[in-house]
Amino acid sequence: MTDAPVADAPAAEPGAVGLTSGDVTEMWASAQVTALGARDFPRYGSLPWLTLKADDPGRAAAIITAAEEWRRHNAHEEWLNRLLDTHPTAWFRVVTADADQYARKILPELARRPTIAEIKARNPRPVPRPVVATPDWPPVAVPGRPGWHRHCGPDGAQIDKPRTENP
Repeated sequence: MTDAPVADAPAAEPGAVGLTSGDVTEMWASAQVTALGARDFPRYGSLPWLTLKADDPGRAAAIITAAEEWRRHNAHEEWLNRLLDTHPTAWFRVVTADADQYARKILPELARRPTIAEIKARNPRPVPRPVVATPDWPPVAVPGRPGWHRHCGPDGAQIDKPRTENP
């Protein structure tokens, strides 16, 4: 398994002279669609395709076009599978090419955004103050202790009591 450069498309069959069976099939499909004389035809399987008459050349042209698209799709998948078996690094490069391109596109915008550390440095959390009861004011609820309240004693001491007790 080497990391040699790999072409972006399926290679020619052994012994072929510049053309693959896929190239020949593609030319045949194109010639058939041209011979049918159908220029604007609906996509195979679509509702407009279903409404075409059986002898409409667009119906056959759509079938041939769909078959050719499926053949290309399968050829590409087979090529990717062979590439994965022989050159995993090159396979990874091919299958992540769109994501890499998108990442390069959004990189400048992401670089302008502040990091979490920068945001926290700009907006530090306020330091919590201790709960202090004040004389002549009602008792204050004690955080984290449901039902308990902090009272201000006669000498200013902070006294925690359950709510049911009197000060």
